[in-house]
Amino acid sequence: MSRIAANPIPYWASAGKTRAVFAEAFADFREIGFTAVKADVPDGMTAAGYRQWIDGYGLDPSLSLFNSPFDETVVLADEIERAKQFAAVQVELGLDRTMISSMSRPERLAEPAVGAGFDEGRLTRAIDFCGEICRVLQAEGLRPLHHSHVGGIFETESELTRLLDDLGPDVIGLGPDTGHLRWAGVDPAAFIRRYADRLGGLHLKDVFPDHLGGPLADRAPDHAGVPLSYRDATSSKRLWAEPGLGVVDFDAVLAAIPADYDGDFMIEVDEPSVESKKESHRMSFAWAQKALAGRIGP
Repeated sequence: MSRIAANPIPYWASAGKTRAVFAEAFADFREIGFTAVKADVPDGMTAAGYRQWIDGYGLDPSLSLFNSPFDETVVLADEIERAKQFAAVQVELGLDRTMISSMSRPERLAEPAVGAGFDEGRLTRAIDFCGEICRVLQAEGLRPLHHSHVGGIFETESELTRLLDDLGPDVIGLGPDTGHLRWAGVDPAAFIRRYADRLGGLHLKDVFPDHLGGPLADRAPDHAGVPLSYRDATSSKRLWAEPGLGVVDFDAVLAAIPADYDGDFMIEVDEPSVESKKESHRMSFAWAQKALAGRIGP
């Protein structure tokens, strides 16, 4: 059965991925009831040591993410070596899949969710680049699942579908983020239905309407119409929402997921809408237990 997993991103986003930061998150997750956590092994720790460490909190590793710009700022050979090292750790942790994503094009962080600075040549190269990394991950024992993310080179619906359609199901699967899709104006449920046979992972994330754009625009009435940068939108606490508090149609999302889906349901709230990170995760877990009844293990 699938599990409710947590990504401790609000704990480490500004404080860093240190042992102390993770220890705080893991203690909170144990108290709340999570049984799985995104597998991020701190620098200097072995996979075996990490597995033993999180086991002390009653947690198992859940799928992580390999991130690359997939653009001219990186060298393919270097990224291949980094992918091999990443895969070795994930496989040692007992995982058979990973998300793969692109996140940090400067022009798209400055003007997010609208495909800023689109370049056909760059997109074509990035698709080829991503395909090479996916094949490396597969050879090392990990199934790559594309993870949608505003700010990256695969941001808009047309870019996402180009990537998935050009590479095909034998090369890349699907590990979407409902919040990032919705922010970019993509209907998460329809997108998941389109690629349902490739679904292997999922981030459950909600968004408030305040900073949304794209075809599904549903801005708050008092929104000034001036787009914020990625950083400013996130820090406003009016972008990311705990599941059920925003505008993502989770009834439709869950209905689109195949009955034989065998991945986890990972909660991710990059910047909680409430002051307490622990309370944000408690709210999210309570929502997930109710919404996912019958889909998750004990």
